[in-house]
Amino acid sequence: MTEIKIDNILLSIFQRAFRSITDEMSISLTKTTRSPILCEAKDFVTGLYDAGGNMLEQTENLPILSFSLGPVCKVIIEQYGKNIFPGDVIIHNDVFSMGNQNNDVAIFKPIFYNDILVGWSAAKGHQADIGGAVQGGYNPNATEVWQEALRITAVKLYEKGVLRQDVWNLIFANIRLTMVQEDIKAQIGACCLGERRLTALISKYGINCYEAHKRELFNSTEKMMRAEIATIPNGVYKGSSMVYYDGRHIGSKFEIKAKITVENEDITFDFSETSPQTNGFVNGTYTSSCSAITLTFLQMVNPCIPHNEGMLKPLKYIVPQGTIINASYPKATTFGNHLCPQIADSIFKALGPAIPGRVTSGWNHLLCSLFTGKHPKTGEKYVDICFMGLKGGSGALQGDDGYDHIGMIDASGGVLDQDYEMYEQQTPHLILKHEYLTDSGGAGKWRGGLGVETIIKLGGDNSTMVVFGDGNVEHNYGLFGGKGSVLNSITLEYPDGRLYTPLSKDIIEGISAGTIYRQIAGGGGGFGNPKERDKSSVQDDVRNEKVTKEQAYQEYGLVFK
Repeated sequence: MTEIKIDNILLSIFQRAFRSITDEMSISLTKTTRSPILCEAKDFVTGLYDAGGNMLEQTENLPILSFSLGPVCKVIIEQYGKNIFPGDVIIHNDVFSMGNQNNDVAIFKPIFYNDILVGWSAAKGHQADIGGAVQGGYNPNATEVWQEALRITAVKLYEKGVLRQDVWNLIFANIRLTMVQEDIKAQIGACCLGERRLTALISKYGINCYEAHKRELFNSTEKMMRAEIATIPNGVYKGSSMVYYDGRHIGSKFEIKAKITVENEDITFDFSETSPQTNGFVNGTYTSSCSAITLTFLQMVNPCIPHNEGMLKPLKYIVPQGTIINASYPKATTFGNHLCPQIADSIFKALGPAIPGRVTSGWNHLLCSLFTGKHPKTGEKYVDICFMGLKGGSGALQGDDGYDHIGMIDASGGVLDQDYEMYEQQTPHLILKHEYLTDSGGAGKWRGGLGVETIIKLGGDNSTMVVFGDGNVEHNYGLFGGKGSVLNSITLEYPDGRLYTPLSKDIIEGISAGTIYRQIAGGGGGFGNPKERDKSSVQDDVRNEKVTKEQAYQEYGLVFK
């Protein structure tokens, strides 16, 4: 075989072509899915992988999903061995074979060129229902996986291009909403698009050229990541954060503890001292926790580093089984994605003293509501995650204020707000208020991003609300003298005037039409001494109603005459 000479310009072309393909797959999914969770909030990821399941590129609409595809791809390769054929389509969601969350269902399609396996296209999205005891998939009462969802270990939906109707029927007989079938078809379509684009790219340049430049892309990306790690002083750094209430034991709390070892060009994230797994559904999986570690660390390094397998090679993860962030079979784990904020907090607190210019103060933690019921006008079942209400502010960093209303750190701004008019068509509810919450950004030399207040009049009788999240016990933190933000909260006011404040993990059934739902999503923490904030910035914040005159005086020392 003739040795392929690496062309640096062509190397860049391959890298950008891989990204262009995953972007096009993402656009396809946005345009063809039906659930607002996917087509509006964009709670999904698309990716390309080589024949061995190594990441070529991905489009990270939701970062917590992004690093969960590669491990599953390798599980599939090991499971099927030589029994992988052109035209195969494989579905998977199982958290005990490298899935990250039950509702996050992945589709994988092998890509062949001249009968040689050259890669995989994949798409993973949060499905509106996945079976289990509670419509919508979140069951705060669950203690084991079967109470949460239908487990789908890797299985072929299509084999050699032929639909396996029996498998399809078995899966979707256990899922409440027919819309989910259509969304899975859209994911398959996106994977077919990725397959066409990658085979065209290989056809243009040749398989040997593709393989050689892929390997060099991995190597050069690894060097870039190692160079970033080398800028962090060698040492052992520790940080921790708290998780409150497991859904079953009032007052329960758990600690996530990070020990980060930096040694020249390598970094190890060790969570061995983290609290044991819970007997509720507030547990994570190995894949979701490693994704959380990765996306948090990526916020501290050069954003131009390509996202492929080479980026991951210098990173080592120690996340022992049996801890709250890697629960053992058959524990409930649906909450796992939402432990990302606490994992991120522990990492930021650990590395803050070493690299203060590259960490943020605390982001607002997720507190979310999921509504299910029947739409009185259509008679159809609906599932809605109130994304607009849960998106708080991000933490400030050295030199910049936090982002207002950006959402959870595991989404890093990827989850979009729902369109108001579409929301009111797809659900029976009416939005009364959705505004930035004044004084919700933590005070600091650089202010935390603002949270929001959301008020909705619920329509349709006998609705169910599932609440899951945190941040209603301890507000997030500021750094280097910065202040924290306000607490998260949700309240229901029934038509008869009764008020109910749900727990952070709760199920409320039989909610009547006319009930008023009110949610506060807190802001981000401040960074630096508030008294050092530029006074013109404080004046602008007051003028724009981001900060009241009272807080401007109390926190920033600004006196208005």
